[in-house]
Amino acid sequence: MAVFLLWPVALLNYLDRQIFATMKKSIMEGVPDIVTEARFGELMAIFLLIYGLLSPVGGLLADRLNRRWVIVGSLGVWSVITWLTGHAQTFEQLWWARALMGVSEACYIPAGLALIADYHDGGTRSRAIGIHQSGIYTGMILGGMGGFIADSSYGWRAGFHWFGAAGVIYAVVLMVFLRNRQRGMESVAATTSVTSSLKELLSLGAFLLLVLYFTLPGMPGWIVKSWMPALLAEKFHLGQGQAGMSATLWVTLASLGGALLGGYIADRWMQTTSRGRIYTSAVGMVLCIPALFGVGYATSLGTAIASLILFGIGWGFFDTNNMPILCQIARPELRATGYGLMNMMSITLGGWAVKKIGALKDQGVETPVIFNVCALAAAIAVVLVLLIRPRETSAGATART
Repeated sequence: MAVFLLWPVALLNYLDRQIFATMKKSIMEGVPDIVTEARFGELMAIFLLIYGLLSPVGGLLADRLNRRWVIVGSLGVWSVITWLTGHAQTFEQLWWARALMGVSEACYIPAGLALIADYHDGGTRSRAIGIHQSGIYTGMILGGMGGFIADSSYGWRAGFHWFGAAGVIYAVVLMVFLRNRQRGMESVAATTSVTSSLKELLSLGAFLLLVLYFTLPGMPGWIVKSWMPALLAEKFHLGQGQAGMSATLWVTLASLGGALLGGYIADRWMQTTSRGRIYTSAVGMVLCIPALFGVGYATSLGTAIASLILFGIGWGFFDTNNMPILCQIARPELRATGYGLMNMMSITLGGWAVKKIGALKDQGVETPVIFNVCALAAAIAVVLVLLIRPRETSAGATART
């Protein structure tokens, strides 16, 4: 029930991110003072930077207060900001809307994944997270259709109005049905100072490796999510709708399948080794390396899509196992905080990369150069994850040391 209820929240969170990218041309025409590619990149980057920087705060709130109400509050704020985005008339208004959206979404992912991990111990954890992550990819697919909404008679603003209203309605559903799993974790966390919690996490060598592993793929991940529609439209002379669908549909379907398959493989692999989830995630990141080279050097739309599909499968393996690996390292009452710290590092780098791409495009830097750097980051990440030694010795037991 927890996974079922949180699935639409994951969908809405990522629909907003993708729809903004796929409506780029119409938004720039509708808000003329955006002017340059670099300024549009700043709008995408400010969301990521605020979202990343405040993710540890969202994690701390989820660990120390009430995960259910953090989730409901996050969705409520998301809904209002989404609706207001459709009314923005200036660059400054859009900038503030994207910044505030970062505040709202910073609270959801750490709390949502930690709540699912509370309910799913051991043998079903990766599959449960994988099903939840499939909501993220479904939201990205729907967001990829934003170009069609923007090109229609309704215009780009209508999409933000519709989805904002849907979020308000669903927040009420969560208030009625969503529940925390009562494990006494809130009281345990509340007796521990914030400083002590952070000190414990940062003293774990395996956690620091996981943070680095989670961070490096953030650069290619967010570039693909934020810039791919514009890159395909420019390189292959596509319209907004076709570019948005080509950039999001196939890679996202592949990611969805990769998340479900990666969750299944990881849970099965955990039956024979406590490093099963680590190995599954590493396999996924290995797949991303040739995929990134393929995207950068693609000479046809078909080649680019094939490379994006391979990237999506690998990304799904990676994405579905990060929280389960964290659960093998950190105590339950530190999981949301830990994931928040991981998000902060990954998205801060991703936000910087998204903003930098706009400036690089204005300077005429070729696409293959960008994706060569992304492939190198993925290769380093593979080495890092294989160095992690989990404290958990089996699918459901934690080593006593």
